[in-house]
Amino acid sequence: MKFKNKLHLFILSFLLIIPINCFAYSNYIIPGGQTIGIEVNSKGVLVVGFYEVNNKYISKTAGFEIGDIITKVNNTTVSNIDEMVSEVNKDSDFKVDFSVLRNKKNVNLNLSLEKDFSGVLKTGLYVKDKINGIGTLTYIDPESKVFGALGHEIIENTTISKFEIKDGIIYEANVSNIVKSRNGKAGEKNAVYNKANIWGQISENELAGIFGTYSENFNVDEKIEVADIDEITSGEAIIRTVIDDNKKEDFKINILHIDTNSKNKNILFEVTDKKLIEKTGGIVQGMSGSPIIQNNKIIGAVNYVIVNDPTKGYGIFIKTMLEEGDK
Repeated sequence: MKFKNKLHLFILSFLLIIPINCFAYSNYIIPGGQTIGIEVNSKGVLVVGFYEVNNKYISKTAGFEIGDIITKVNNTTVSNIDEMVSEVNKDSDFKVDFSVLRNKKNVNLNLSLEKDFSGVLKTGLYVKDKINGIGTLTYIDPESKVFGALGHEIIENTTISKFEIKDGIIYEANVSNIVKSRNGKAGEKNAVYNKANIWGQISENELAGIFGTYSENFNVDEKIEVADIDEITSGEAIIRTVIDDNKKEDFKINILHIDTNSKNKNILFEVTDKKLIEKTGGIVQGMSGSPIIQNNKIIGAVNYVIVNDPTKGYGIFIKTMLEEGDK
């Protein structure tokens, strides 16, 4: 009996020390705000459309579907368009075996190639292997050097689905001009890119943003405290972003509502800063990821504009991003 009691107490003590929801991110992080160029490479080659060859949609007839990810050609693994084209051109009888990933399942297809009027072999497939764009860096964790940006996932426009990435980079981008938002239409930042100046490597594209390892120098003295969700209140706050060249600025907003039940639309806010409204009309594309700061703590990141009233937008909790980046 005594042995059983001791065993019971030991097991109870052991269970009590197991950590629950233990994350390794820092309580103090460096807020971003700088505009970044983004390039992500897909896992395989993504099918985004079809075209006619000799008045026939040969790839649709072969069974291809938009959203298929081509992973192999004639049993050879391909990771980009150049590799796919190279393997297709090796085939001498115009019949090519493809392996595609569809809804997380492997599907095998056989495509009969055809020559067009100029004698060039055609697949009838529109494909894509990378996406380029701009956004805003949200944070850098000074301990782990993990960064987060965007506050939302990268969506492929044709398939309207998450772009499954193999890897990617973030790099220097300076804002050259802004197309203002107006009711019913979101504006956008335009930028000049410097892809030679790489700032980090992207490893994840998730609902809460893109994440990876930051490789550029940063000033650790800029770090600020991460706010707990229950510290966030309605009222005044700021967003940090760039609207001219590479100059980070703080702009006033008013937080209208906090939603702890939404996965990523947690902070409803309105822009109150006259300078920002005059320059941009409110929130524009390219501001996604701009950190939201309240009471000198980072609380979230801008991730959506309300198109019918672009002076309003949504933000995601910073803790959601940090937890995703910590996985």
